[in-house]
Amino acid sequence: MDEIKIPKRILNSLINSISAGVVPRSGAPYIAIGREEEIKTLARDLENVADGGSGMRFIIGKYGSGKSFLIQLMRGYALDNGFITADADLSPERRLCGAKGMGRATFREIMKNLSSKSSPDGAALSLIISKWLSDLQYETVKDGIMPDDPMLEKCVMQKLLQSLSVLRQLVGGFDFAQVLLKYYRATRDGDDEKCALCLRWLRGEYSTRTEAKQQLGVSGIIDDDNWYEYIKLYAVFFRLIGYKGFVVFIDECVNLYKISNRISRENNYEKILSMFNDTLQCKAVGLELILGGTPQFLEDSRRGIYSYEALRSRLFDGRFDSAEYKNLIGPVIRLKRLSDAELFALILRITRLHSQLYGIQARIDTDEMRAFLSLCLDRAGADIMITPREIIRDYITLLNILMQNPNATPMQIMKTDAVSLKTDNNTQDSEDDFDPADIDF
Repeated sequence: MDEIKIPKRILNSLINSISAGVVPRSGAPYIAIGREEEIKTLARDLENVADGGSGMRFIIGKYGSGKSFLIQLMRGYALDNGFITADADLSPERRLCGAKGMGRATFREIMKNLSSKSSPDGAALSLIISKWLSDLQYETVKDGIMPDDPMLEKCVMQKLLQSLSVLRQLVGGFDFAQVLLKYYRATRDGDDEKCALCLRWLRGEYSTRTEAKQQLGVSGIIDDDNWYEYIKLYAVFFRLIGYKGFVVFIDECVNLYKISNRISRENNYEKILSMFNDTLQCKAVGLELILGGTPQFLEDSRRGIYSYEALRSRLFDGRFDSAEYKNLIGPVIRLKRLSDAELFALILRITRLHSQLYGIQARIDTDEMRAFLSLCLDRAGADIMITPREIIRDYITLLNILMQNPNATPMQIMKTDAVSLKTDNNTQDSEDDFDPADIDF
């Protein structure tokens, strides 16, 4: 395989992230090994969304199994294919439903990470709206209205009102349309302060209706109760202005499982049920929701999703589902362990990237790579407990030690057990699909 040249900034961030067990926000495709079927399944979902449909998926796997990595891969794929994306990690302060601004905090995080192809690092809302308004002006000029014609503003306003008439029919659409109109007038008048206030409202940063009324003349705000309705509204808006749809990734859903108060926990599961019903019944046009969580979050009958009967009956595995067969059509995608061949391809790829980053050929050959992988897989329980995160972390440690200690050899380091695989009760179940013909250990 020819060496792939990666920009130094991205490569440095990529290696530093994966060596610390953190999913890289950029550069993930460079180390993407396996998960082809899962990616194809999620890509088909996006095709459905582009046609005006909607969908919801649960990506389930234990810690380190690749949930967040798959989410970042799909985020990049969606951006490249004309979607708007946003992602948020749930936490004790950010929930789907909760008092004291917990739901609104999740919405604000989603808006902070809002991304487009031209602005993939987040905070894209103002750029998206500005581009839309610029396109409206350009279309008006194409219709024959000259830029210096006094009728230009009137014609642009007519096009704007015509576009926003669709939004006014939706829940929260009237206030949303009013704020967009005020934003346009503020940009036309050069009122930067009013523009900032409009963006603050659109990002859900007003905590009281009184403040919003005083500053913008709008009676409603985005709050804990209605934030999801505005997610659906944004999906319609993004399609209206030329994008294929809106893809929202919500990770670390295990934090809902950790909520100690039963009523609060069930309220969050009720919100998931509402989302699930909306997307499966196509009541959320142009919206794809992808939630990442652990098996406990899904399967625990006391505190997990399965404790909420309405969701359990929708998400529970069918009679013929088993680890022996793949079934990626349902709403739940369970991540299996990468095969041994895929794990070997992964460390081979990392070796090349590590050498490229430091400009030094890694002092390890394929036989020593096989020895490293054998050491990892020979541990008790590794056939079901091993995760890519653990292998990557330990392998990069090995490469770093070799680079800094010229007299050391890979076999010497491994014999000292410097590369040790710490099993984690939170890693995922797996199936070992290793074919000895693929790699000869």
